[in-house]
This record gives sequence, structure tokens and C-alpha cells, in this order.
Amino acid sequence: MIIGNETCKLKKAEGETKMRKTAVLSIFLAGTGLLAACSSGEEGEAQAWLEEDWEAINAESDGSDVRMFMWGGDDGLNQYMDEYVIPTVEQEHNIDLERVPIDTEESLQRLLTEKEAGEQEGTMDILWLNGENFRAAKENELLLGSFTEKLPRFNEYIDADSPETTLDFGTPTEGMESPLGKVQFTFIYDTEKVDQPPATWEELRLWAEENPGEFTYPEATDFTGNAFLRQLLYDQYENDAAFASEAFDEEALEENTEPMWDYLNDLEGSLWREGQTYPASVEELDRLYSRGEVSMTMGYNEARAESLIRDGTFPETTDTFMLDSGSIGNTHFLTMPFNAGNPAGAMVVMDFLLSPEAQIEKMNPDGWGESSVLDPALLTEEDRRAMEAVNRGASVPSQEELDNAYLPELDADYVGWLEEKWNNEVVQP
Repeated sequence: MIIGNETCKLKKAEGETKMRKTAVLSIFLAGTGLLAACSSGEEGEAQAWLEEDWEAINAESDGSDVRMFMWGGDDGLNQYMDEYVIPTVEQEHNIDLERVPIDTEESLQRLLTEKEAGEQEGTMDILWLNGENFRAAKENELLLGSFTEKLPRFNEYIDADSPETTLDFGTPTEGMESPLGKVQFTFIYDTEKVDQPPATWEELRLWAEENPGEFTYPEATDFTGNAFLRQLLYDQYENDAAFASEAFDEEALEENTEPMWDYLNDLEGSLWREGQTYPASVEELDRLYSRGEVSMTMGYNEARAESLIRDGTFPETTDTFMLDSGSIGNTHFLTMPFNAGNPAGAMVVMDFLLSPEAQIEKMNPDGWGESSVLDPALLTEEDRRAMEAVNRGASVPSQEELDNAYLPELDADYVGWLEEKWNNEVVQP
């Protein structure tokens, strides 16, 4: 693990970055019995708003306050919310929207406490949630319920049958989450140090062997480090997108993944510090890259390099690549807790975030820069042209390249399994 005294400045969004820790899952599962007992009481007033029509919901939201609890570690994301979303929502909907930076695990533990205490009016109206945390919250009845069919723009612009919408790391969303954005896994490299980026896993290994110390990856407990491993895991199944739809089968994994661990152990001697230590996070890896200690970094966001180039953190010679075998992608979502204090206002805000205007602004590389969740086929010609006209930056792969490389995200159970196996097979073989 890298140890340093400098404050971490690079908190770039990784799809649901920083929103996943194994400890959370165990906390929730340990409390399942208690929550089941608590959930047998009467439904709160928040639940009633799921039965109202949009006219009533919109009227109720007028002049109200909405608190949106979300990860606040990305400057581009914060800028998008503070400089565009919040003032536009106030102007168009007369809603006072507050962005509340959080640690998602702490917020879910608060919900757990409130559920146990029977508190029917909480402080969170909207919560950014996905992956293991969504599964745990859903299984333990910490969410308000199915609401996306109430959102006019969800019905108008979202492909409701797409796995990108219906599944969150393998867990059916069942209308409990509204999509916000989507990202894909990419590698980032310095073109002055890497003449031709690797196209395959074997080429990556050979490049690392020929350039010892210039490549590494974050620990498996890091969101991006785990995504790197899931990307490699896909390769063990011939990068077949159907692999994502298969149920998690630990016995089959044990039988089929020996080549993966052999690959990582063969790679280890060529890594930074000969693999004796690994960056604790992608932010740590970014610092190594920005200081020139390694020639590559990576990220679960195809556009993340662009803003770092523009603010001078990464060298101007930085570019992005994907392996020929594909690129894992996922959608991140917004939801409402079971005791949301203002569900009407929350739904109006989430509906606004699905507007073409909001999604196009989100693609701006001077701000957040991430991809839209809207189905281009459902847009008007004018909106489609506006979306296509956004120049996301030279380092961002084209939408055609991203679409062709896309591989659906795996079940959340793979995350914890990979953490444990990587530690046993690579760190402590």
C-alpha cells in the first residue's frame, strides 16, 4: 500500500467509485432478521406518493426543499451539480436542491438505524446508489419502492428493457432506481512513453515485461482495481457478453480461473516495485502516473482523463485505450430511501436529470464529461444532433468505439470473491 503525506487531490468518479465496501454488505446481512421484524409496521406517508399522478407530484414539489445525498469526490461532478443542476432546478421547478456529500456506506448505516427505530420521515430524499450497496439496501427493504414509471422523461427517453436499465451489477432494479449516467473501463497512457498501446492481455504482459516498473494496478479492494480484475475475468470466458447473465457459480470459477491467477503472478515481477506493493486506490495510481513513475493508469470512466489533462494534472500527451476484447460498462443510479422526507420533490429532480438538456450538459468535458443514459433512438432529431455535436475531447473514445467494446457488468458477488481470491492467489500465494 502506498503511504504518503500529501492530501489526495484526485477524486475522480468511477461509476459508482467509492460506493462499495465489503463491510457494508456484512453489516446489512447481519441485520436482516431485525429489519424483517421492523418492516412489518405501517407504511409511511412517503409510500403514498408512489400512487399519485404526475400532476399531483409536480404540484407538491413546487416550493419544496430536496436533499440529494451523493458522492462528492469529483470536482467535475460537483461543478455540474452546483453550477448547472441546482440553479436550473430552482428556476424551472421552484425547488431548493441541496447537494450533500457523503460516504455511501455511512448513509446506508444511518438508514439501517432509522429502519430499526421505525423512523418514517428521514433526512435523505435522493440517494446515489449502486452495486453491492443497492443489493443490500433492496434486500433489507431500505428503499421506497418502484417509482420510475412515474417519471415522464424515463418513459420518453429511456430504454426500459435494456439490461443497462433493468440490472445493477446483476441485481434487478425493478423500478427502484433512476439511471443518472454510465461509464466504461479504459486504460490511460502517455503517448510519449508508449508508442503503441497494447491491444490484448498478452500484449499488455509483454509490454510490462519490456518496460519493467512502468505498469501496475490498484488493489482488489479498490473499485477500479476490482474492475481491472473483472475485465481480466471476462477474458477467461472468451469475453462473451452472455457471461454476465450467468448466475454466480463459485465452484465453476474455481475450476476455470487458474490461468487468470497464473497471468497475474507472471505479470507481478514486471510491475512497479516488482509487485511487492500495490496502489491502495486509483487516486494513488494517478499520482504515480502524474509524477511519471508509471506510464499507464486506468479508470472506470472513459472520459476521466480529459478533465485531468485540462487541469494540468495529467500530461498533455495522455490518451485513452481499450483492449480489443472489450470494455466493462455500468450505469449508476439514483433512488429514494424508504423514509424519504420529500418523495414528490425527489421524483421531479430525478425526472429533470433525465432531460436531454441535463444529459447533454453532463457530457461537457469542462465539467463532469460522462456519458448520457438516454436512448438516442428515442430523442428528437434536434436533441440527437445536439448530443452528437458535443466534443468530449480528444482522449475520449468515440461513441461507436465504446458501443462496440461494451461488455455488461457482472453480478455483485464477483466483487467480494475477487477481493478474497486476489489476496490469496497473488498477494499471499
